[in-house]
Amino acid sequence: MEVLYEDNHLLAVSKAPGEIVQGDRTGDEPLVETCKAYIKEKYNKPGAVFLGVVHRLDRPVSGVVLFARTSKALTRLNDAFRRRDDLEKIYLALVEGRPDRPAATLTHHLLRNREKNKSYPVSKGTKEAKEAVLEYQTVAQPSEGQTLLEIHLHTGRHHQIRAQLAAIGCPIVGDVKYGASYPLPDASIALHARSLTLIHPVRREPITFTAPLPSSPVWDPIRDL
Repeated sequence: MEVLYEDNHLLAVSKAPGEIVQGDRTGDEPLVETCKAYIKEKYNKPGAVFLGVVHRLDRPVSGVVLFARTSKALTRLNDAFRRRDDLEKIYLALVEGRPDRPAATLTHHLLRNREKNKSYPVSKGTKEAKEAVLEYQTVAQPSEGQTLLEIHLHTGRHHQIRAQLAAIGCPIVGDVKYGASYPLPDASIALHARSLTLIHPVRREPITFTAPLPSSPVWDPIRDL
């Protein structure tokens, strides 16, 4: 865990691939508990530490994760994420192949299958399907068979980026669940939550958190692109 920013109301950290944000059936220690322990030790806090989960990243994804240190901040951030006003999420994705267009807006309707923990593009009007919108632009083509994309996320659907990029024939490197050719050795996928910009819930000023790329054979060759 790398701390990107902290004040009395917020804690932003850089999540490593493989970490889970909240507890699951694996029993592995979640990032939220690691962060609580960090706060408790740093500030010598007695008793339980409050830390609210504002949003999540999939386990194999790296990047910015934001927590709320007060209930007031949590309520306001939950509202901001729900409305998506003055909120910008930017991701980097290394994908297999090359999109037909160097930049585009993708709109799909995704249906989540909870048993398989996967989302599928379906026809508009399908019951329980939710509209998913993102913009992408090509940053570089580090090799003949791969493309680095910058993703601007406009909605927050389950596995949205993974499902939408797979739907255009460009699965994320390592994401075998969505059609990638091969898994990565550390079970990560080449998707990184690069930055998060929002209005501070108390100071009411814009603030941006940026996470460095993780050190790995996937990201190291393109770190300076």
